[in-house]
Amino acid sequence: MSEVVLRCVLDASVGIKLFIEEELSDKVQRLFTRLAEDSRAEIHVPDLFYIECANILLKYTRRYKRPLEDSLADIEDLSKLALETTSTAELIEDALSLANEKNLTAYDACYAVLAQKLELPLVTADAPLASAVEWAVWIGDFEI
Repeated sequence: MSEVVLRCVLDASVGIKLFIEEELSDKVQRLFTRLAEDSRAEIHVPDLFYIECANILLKYTRRYKRPLEDSLADIEDLSKLALETTSTAELIEDALSLANEKNLTAYDACYAVLAQKLELPLVTADAPLASAVEWAVWIGDFEI
């Protein structure tokens, strides 16, 4: 039996768990270890993924006095990940329609539309998003 190749879209609620210790961070670490070890693995993100992660790190810096240097180092590490990036310009029209239909933010809809276009699951740590979109999977239920 052949091994299943990891292919998915993931959102910032999952990606940030690489840098901020939260529930299921260990599972996210395994996901990114698999990405690093398997050249066939593909993790896709819209380009807004990076600024959303930066914003979350900024919140930790401001609210919890996390050193800015740590957040900057995390951003540098984030930029080195082998992620397949798609411009939001390619997604925004469909994202707006989906956001309206499913009562999502336009940000969340960009991830969902990308997953839909690529025919891949959207992996998220946002339980309401996972419930709203049939092709989304909550990270706790995602098989790595």
